Amino acid sequence: MNYFRTAILLAALTALFMAIGYLIGGGTGAMIALVVAAATNLFAYWNSDRMVLSTYGAHEVDRHAAPELVAMVAELAHRAGLPMPRVFVMDNPQPNAFATGRNPQNAAVAVTTGLLQSLSREELAGVIAHELAHVKHHDTLLMTITATIAGAISMLAQFGFFFGGHRNNNSGPGAIASILIMILGPLTAMLVQMAISRTREYAADNLGARIAGQPMWLASALVRIEGAAHRIPNIEAENNPATAHMFIVNPLSGRGMDNLFTTHPSTENRIAALQQLARELGRSDSMSQVDIEPDYPPHSPWNRPPASRGPWG
Repeated sequence: MNYFRTAILLAALTALFMAIGYLIGGGTGAMIALVVAAATNLFAYWNSDRMVLSTYGAHEVDRHAAPELVAMVAELAHRAGLPMPRVFVMDNPQPNAFATGRNPQNAAVAVTTGLLQSLSREELAGVIAHELAHVKHHDTLLMTITATIAGAISMLAQFGFFFGGHRNNNSGPGAIASILIMILGPLTAMLVQMAISRTREYAADNLGARIAGQPMWLASALVRIEGAAHRIPNIEAENNPATAHMFIVNPLSGRGMDNLFTTHPSTENRIAALQQLARELGRSDSMSQVDIEPDYPPHSPWNRPPASRGPWG
């Protein structure tokens, strides 16, 4: 079912790509767009994970460079019945994380230095378990390919505006049509991303909480990450908004309520679902049990002085 959903998504985005090509260059433009879309799909399948990791300057770490982090990922992957993914760290002050890779055998989990510095061990376990749930569900293929193609659609729409906006004959769109292409093309791609991402976040929260064994660890982490994301900008994400849906919490500034135009469900709704799961599993559903603080916890085992914390922070 995950592969079928991926195929449907790719077909929809490819059709949008061709439609924009047709509006820009007629039948010839549509055929060129089809060829480009096919090449983009193929390239994204094999290379989109590398592109995303490179975009965020992520560097791979091992047991020597980050023993505690890698050991935690290994333990949680074992609980989830997954192969050991590669582990990456992004030098970014905003606490956040994402998973990528075309399948569980080629998966990677990436966390920011801000995440390592701001979360307790239990909260970090909740976040990593959430990302491993995405791997388990094969969401990582869907997310990375969607990000790549959505970015290509935005570039094509901008191309249509700059190179087709001054033509009023039958060979291309006029100025008004070009403006509509530039706005509606990326917007449609964004809506497809968001519709998929929001559903998958709830599913990953649920499975991730089961992998970690305590839903409120993830709930606590979501509160802390959400608060920091509003204060600490993620410059790379702002420059590449098509990848925002990959993160555990929306890394972009200025997002609104839980509606069709957000990449993620509201944190309040996610916490409510995790509290319900905690009750079902017989765990405490009280947020007071996970020691939530408004800012970085000074007692966090990941927030030690740089000399003792390791090269990832």
